[in-house]
Amino acid sequence: MDLQEFRAGLDAWLDEHEHELSPASGPDVAFDQEVEHLSLVKRMTYDAGWMRRGWPERVGGLGGSTLMRAYLGEALASRDLIEPGIYSMTEVLAPTMIEFARPELAAETVPRLLRGDETWCQGFSEPSTGSNLGSLACRARRDGDSWRVTGQKVWTSLAQYAHRCVLLTRTGTPESGSRGITALFVDMDSPGITVRPIRAMHGRDEFCEVFFDDVRVPVDRTLGEVDGGWAVAMDLLPYERSTSLWHRSAYLRQRLGHLLATAPDGALDPADLGEVVQMAFAFHARSRGTQHRMARGERLGPETSIDKVLLATTEQAVFDLAADAVPAAVAVGDDADADRWRTGFLYSRAATIYGGSAEIQRDIIARRLLDLGTGR
Repeated sequence: MDLQEFRAGLDAWLDEHEHELSPASGPDVAFDQEVEHLSLVKRMTYDAGWMRRGWPERVGGLGGSTLMRAYLGEALASRDLIEPGIYSMTEVLAPTMIEFARPELAAETVPRLLRGDETWCQGFSEPSTGSNLGSLACRARRDGDSWRVTGQKVWTSLAQYAHRCVLLTRTGTPESGSRGITALFVDMDSPGITVRPIRAMHGRDEFCEVFFDDVRVPVDRTLGEVDGGWAVAMDLLPYERSTSLWHRSAYLRQRLGHLLATAPDGALDPADLGEVVQMAFAFHARSRGTQHRMARGERLGPETSIDKVLLATTEQAVFDLAADAVPAAVAVGDDADADRWRTGFLYSRAATIYGGSAEIQRDIIARRLLDLGTGR
């Protein structure tokens, strides 16, 4: 099946099943329902074969270009059938599992993630480290055929629902920095794990604190090499800062189109609107280029920080435009549409933080792409 055939078939299937796939909306919809709905969408698209396209056959996929799964995420977001942030966790975590896990482990677990039978989370950030992964302190100590993990993670999306966690741990000395990190694949029902959801200002408890108290993890759950977890992180983060952002690009263009269709006459300043439209399509063009690079087999790297900077500025600009055009809806509206705008506006404030802060991204661009050195 080529991409054109895939798109035509998927679009026809979505036309037929859109009612079944449509989420509930409004201020009374709990985050539990959003996560449950995501599992439904993934299960239906997997069983129909669409979710399996673009993934290797050795992990339950049907092969083909990665552009197929990119188009699936775009189509679902454009039709407002998914929340792109939590949907994109699959695009962030599955490629790294395929690359670094034992083949038998990847073959067993990745299909469960793709189908929505399992939810996974990403244990990277810590209270005292933020975006500086080289200084993480959550420690794994070797004990025979197991690791013993003790420490804390924070801002861990979906941890309260997760069956597994891709976890970065310190296995070297604190002074070893990025050279003493090991990645593990942890079952979240293991004894010693405590999850505490964090209620964010947009009203959702998407993020969590996760505590590890002498948690046993089998050694065969090591991802990649011992003390080689930095390579795992550097493989994963470009997906977080690029592939998954493609879905958010579709979502932002959908939100912008909705604003154009529903804002009162004269509410949108033409100059401001033109600037935001330009930003949205520049981000879309950049993200599209990244998708095609991946489809050609190119390895993603620090250049994806450009994608992340464009996403952050575009997301905030779209919702700032909405706040100016329909301020009452964003501030005090009580219908489903107003709730969407208010939730989106509040969440957009974090766009320059999640997935690596804007300052970190610009530092990566300066040092690793423009060779600007230390600035000293």
